[in-house]
Amino acid sequence: MSQNGGIAAEALLDLRRRRDQLPPRHASRRAIVESAADLFGVSRATLYRALAGQLQPQGLRRADRGKPRKIDRQELERYCETVAALKLRTSNLKGRRLSTSRCIELLETHGVETPQGLVRAPGGLLHRATVNRYLHLWGYDHARMTRAPAAVRFEARTANALWQFDISPSDLKEIEQPVWIDPDRKGLPVPMLFSVVDDRSGAAYQEYRCIYGEDVESGLRFLFNAMAPKDESGQALQGIPEALYLDNGPIAKSGVFNTVMERLGVRVMTHVPAGRDGRRPTARAKGKVERPFRTVKEAHETLYHFHKPETEAEANAWLSRFIDRYNAQPHRREPHSRIEDWVRNLPGEGLRQMCSWERFCAFAREPERRRVASDARVRVEGAFYDVDADLAGETVTVWWGLFDPELFVEFRERRFGPYRPSGGPIPLHRYRKPRVSASQKRADRIGDLASKLSVPRAALSGVDYSLARAAVVPLRGQPFGDPDPYGQFTYGGRLDALRGVSDLLRRPLARLAEDDLAFINALVERTLDKAAIEHAVLERFMPKRSAADKENASC
Repeated sequence: MSQNGGIAAEALLDLRRRRDQLPPRHASRRAIVESAADLFGVSRATLYRALAGQLQPQGLRRADRGKPRKIDRQELERYCETVAALKLRTSNLKGRRLSTSRCIELLETHGVETPQGLVRAPGGLLHRATVNRYLHLWGYDHARMTRAPAAVRFEARTANALWQFDISPSDLKEIEQPVWIDPDRKGLPVPMLFSVVDDRSGAAYQEYRCIYGEDVESGLRFLFNAMAPKDESGQALQGIPEALYLDNGPIAKSGVFNTVMERLGVRVMTHVPAGRDGRRPTARAKGKVERPFRTVKEAHETLYHFHKPETEAEANAWLSRFIDRYNAQPHRREPHSRIEDWVRNLPGEGLRQMCSWERFCAFAREPERRRVASDARVRVEGAFYDVDADLAGETVTVWWGLFDPELFVEFRERRFGPYRPSGGPIPLHRYRKPRVSASQKRADRIGDLASKLSVPRAALSGVDYSLARAAVVPLRGQPFGDPDPYGQFTYGGRLDALRGVSDLLRRPLARLAEDDLAFINALVERTLDKAAIEHAVLERFMPKRSAADKENASC
């Protein structure tokens, strides 16, 4: 008999309708139920149970659904965790991994060593269908185990608080007239897209640069152009950011790049490589700098099929116009353009202005260990530099500039320079005997001392000659003069200033007139600033020098 006692559902509905037409305490309700019970041949209790259960929802699944009946839940869950770990450990980049049947075979035959001990299943206990069902039901399937966690979006509070920097190969495969070609490399340099994007506003700045690979020199030149003031009236990305976010590539690993950013007050932030942060895709945070790349390649570089730029300057001019249009487009969530959002959200104290190209070049220096030749010369990048004579034969650290020809030398925590490339051999009519350096003076003094030393005869014979007089040679000390580091703006001392004036005039100071020599001495006593000394010397001596040249020409 069914749950309704063999009574049709339509009959029960008609009976319920007739009862509901009467008040709850009406005596006719019982009479209706008794007559229906006699009609269907059941008791009143059966009929009441059928009416009570008619409108209740019925379960579609078993009450013990999701609970294993053959094995304890904790034990089966441990086996499922082990199978899921085996699948995850044996996965490769192509998605191949151990099957469930093979994992069960390993568990039953050999067992699996875990930090909690050996896990080994009895034979015939686990079945592939059962394990697969509970792997999916409890969330241990491979798709969930390898799924990346939810993305967390970040955004800088103010403009220029964070710039994202990246390089991407351009769809413009080559430029017919590149700016430069390296004869030591095969083929032409490849045009690459250099881009920085403000994290707050999304405003971008991009340039084409033809390079053979990611090098720090190209990256620093691009970043200077990005931070430098633009011709537009403030409506362009510029200024020094507080932080720079980039991938962990050759540029971020360069010591020169980190030194320049440190001198500019920019904090360098790099995202970790793939596979170093668990299941989280590490390149996910680069979306703001990748978006302009895609836009340029789809909306701008596709037009190169009709007209292709011939030079790098022409390509950058076309790209600059497109980037201006891109920055004028609406912000991702604000009711204004990207460049307007950048202008409105600048820090209260304003943007940090970029330094001049000369000072930027002074920051970009690469250290390298070199041995100074016997003629006090160092060769760097095919150019010769005449350094201080005291450094001849020493192994020193040279700081050569990436963008300027000046060279600094560091030896025993002391810096010398700046030095400029030598012009080759000194002409005979300008040759002068080099001055005696401090190390030469010290060597001469020690040599003179060595010639005057004597050892008592008792050192050989063992006899004490009390009458022998001990030769005592007093040692004289020489103070050590330490110049300021680099010394690009001021001379290290009075003598350095006098040498600089002599080099500027190209003649010894002893040949000057007494009034000129007095003027130079007073000038050096008053200031050691290179620019001020050079201006005063040129203002005083250049007219005389021009008149002398005219007189020599007439003769």
